[in-house]
Formats: sequence, C-alpha cells, structure tokens
Amino acid sequence: MMIRRSLASRASMLCAVAVLVAIAAPAVAQSSRPLDEAVTRTATTAASATTAVGDPQAPAAASAENPVLTFFKGTELMGFVDTYYSYNFNTPKAPCATVGGVAIFNCLHNFDVAHNSFSLNLAELALEKKPTADSRGGYRIDLDYGSAAAIVAGFDPGGSTYQNIQQAYVSYLAPAGKGTLQWDFGKFVTPAGNEVIETKDNWNYSRSLLFALAVPYYHMGVRAAYSPNDKITVTGFLFNGWNNSVDNNGGKSVGLSFMGKPSGNLTIVENYIGGPETTGDNTGWRHLSDTIVTYAVNKVSSVAFNYDFGKDQNSNQTWQGAALYYKYQANGWFAVVPRYEYLKDKDGFMTGTSQNLQEFTLTAEFKHKDGVMMRVEYRGDFSNLTGGYFLKNTGELVKNQNALTVGWVYAFSSKTP
Repeated sequence: MMIRRSLASRASMLCAVAVLVAIAAPAVAQSSRPLDEAVTRTATTAASATTAVGDPQAPAAASAENPVLTFFKGTELMGFVDTYYSYNFNTPKAPCATVGGVAIFNCLHNFDVAHNSFSLNLAELALEKKPTADSRGGYRIDLDYGSAAAIVAGFDPGGSTYQNIQQAYVSYLAPAGKGTLQWDFGKFVTPAGNEVIETKDNWNYSRSLLFALAVPYYHMGVRAAYSPNDKITVTGFLFNGWNNSVDNNGGKSVGLSFMGKPSGNLTIVENYIGGPETTGDNTGWRHLSDTIVTYAVNKVSSVAFNYDFGKDQNSNQTWQGAALYYKYQANGWFAVVPRYEYLKDKDGFMTGTSQNLQEFTLTAEFKHKDGVMMRVEYRGDFSNLTGGYFLKNTGELVKNQNALTVGWVYAFSSKTP
C-alpha cells in the first residue's frame, strides 16, 4: 500500500507539472530563450511518453518555408536618405542654369545645387540578387526620388519616364571555367569616373567637375564582365549612348573597361566609351578615355587620381581634366578629405564657353556605426574667364564661387551585421 501510494503521489505530481507547463507555455512565449528551451524539453519528454496532438517541429518548418524569408535569403534590400544645407557666399538671386526642372544656384555643382535651403538630395531603395553558381539568374533595381534623380535624367531623350529608376537590369552568370562571366541586360550606371551618384560611396559630399561635366551618368543596353581571377576584370558594353534610356539616333555606342588589382592596396581602372551621340546623326563619334587609380598608402591614408580626355568629332571639340584626392581616416568615425581638380574646356563643349576651371574641396566626415553620417564641406570654384563665370547677387559675373555645405546621410542594408 505504501509503495502504491508513493507511485500514485508521483503520478499526481507529474500530471500537475504537465498541466502547469501547458498553462504557462503561452504566457512565456515572449520570455528569455533558456525558459523557452526548458518548456520545449518538457513538452518533448511528454510527447515521447504519450501520443502528441501536434508536431512540435511544425512551426519551425513553416517558418523555414516562409516565402518572404526565402526571398530575402538571396536578395539584399538596401537604401539611404541624403539631405543637405548649402550656403553660396555669392548669394545668387537667380539660378545659373536649370536641369530636369531643378534650379542650379551653385554653378557647376552636381546635386548640392540649392542655396540657403535645407534640401532633399536623394532617397534610394534598392533590391539586388547577385547571380551565383547555384542560382545563375539575378537582378538589380534602384528606385530614386529627389532633385538628384531629376538632374541625372535631365538630358535623357526619353524625358522623365525613367527618372525614378536609376538602375534596372537582369543578370545571368554564365559558366566560364575557373573564372566568372556575368551578363547584365537593362539600365545601369556608367563605369566611367571615380565618383558615383550615391553620396555615401564617395569621399566628398559634392561631386567633382569631372563627374558633373566630363562623363555620362548611365547607359541602357548590355554588358558582359569576365574575371579570370580576383585581380582582373574585363567588361564589354553595347548601349544606346550617353544618358539615353531611349536612343536619340540609329547608332549604338560601345565601351570597354579594364580593372586590375596588382595588390590589395592598388586598383587601376581604364575605361573607353565611343559612339555617335548627336541627335538624329549616326556619323561622327564622341570618344572618352577615363583613367582611375586608387592606392591605400597605409591604414589611415589613401589617395586617388582620375583623368579624363574627350573628343566629339561632329563638333570637333575636346576637353580634358584631372582630379586628385587624399583621404585621412583618423579613426573609425572621423576622416578628412581634400580634393583638387583642373578642367580644360578648350572649346566650351562642357560649359558653353572656352575656359579653364579649378576647384578645391575640403571635407570633414563624421560617421556613426549605426549608419548615420554627417559631412561638413568647404568648396571653392575658380574660372580664368576674363568676364567671369559665376553669378553674384548683384547680377554680375565673377571668377570665383565659394560654398559651405553640411550633408546628412543615413544608409542601411538587410545584410549589414
């Protein structure tokens, strides 16, 4: 009798524990992981002794098969918001130009064009699935909104139809032995230039004269990039032309890009773009040679050099320029970047008048680990034009322009740790 009573008591206690676990499980669903694991172990033990009503692994399996989670395993969601305030010490009352409906008060600047105004430069949201050997198809689409998007599309023969689509292309990774061969079909940014549309990926806040005047922004067509190893990439291009989502003539432009990395510190890029660019005229090519060299001197110092030479055969006009950058990364959150460049617009092809331009920029960067970045920048632009080129508030033209800009950028990525 004593033994039976003891067994009965133990059975009653086990039943009570099971009941308490069943009651407590919903209440602790949001509690700490150790408690979750304890409940799971108890439920698993009970299930091994009796017939379970449901499979305890079913929720995990359902979660693993969630189509949204499966999609983002191979797709990166990224983007940024870029805002700024700029003050032009010439205090112009009228813009020196209008591009894509955007008034340009800071002459020859690209994107940071407003004077004495808080402005939205660009907001971007991008999705990308990079093709791999296990999944050879891929794509990328960058959706843009802001004054920068309007400026970029300001010279497109297609108008503003594709203004908010900076890039949109389909990719295919073809078998290529030990190397890689990737094909992209659609709209993509140009390989030319040391700077890009996204502020966060440049060393300075404002764009260089070379970026604004000497090279295109984007192309619509096809490109094929072949990398025999991790030190060399050769890319061929066939596209409509300079900034042409819709072609402006019956001809096509071609491009060739070579990128070499002789060492981990040194990168050399040589780009060539050529083709007919005059509206309705397939004769007379525009040629562009673009050279970029970047070198990491040590852990805190890096330098970059960009040289462009262009010639338009139809107008028989040439232009050339060079830009030199130095970046001092004092620590993880602070950097200083001076930039100097010279642009010779001998025939006025870039600026509308024959002149030599210089600009000096000094940028201080403050970066937070959570994706927030602030840049404070002074920039001076200078022209040798006798009558002056930059507009003052009095309406007269002067040879120089000085501006102070503060930019704030927040960037994110679904694959950032």
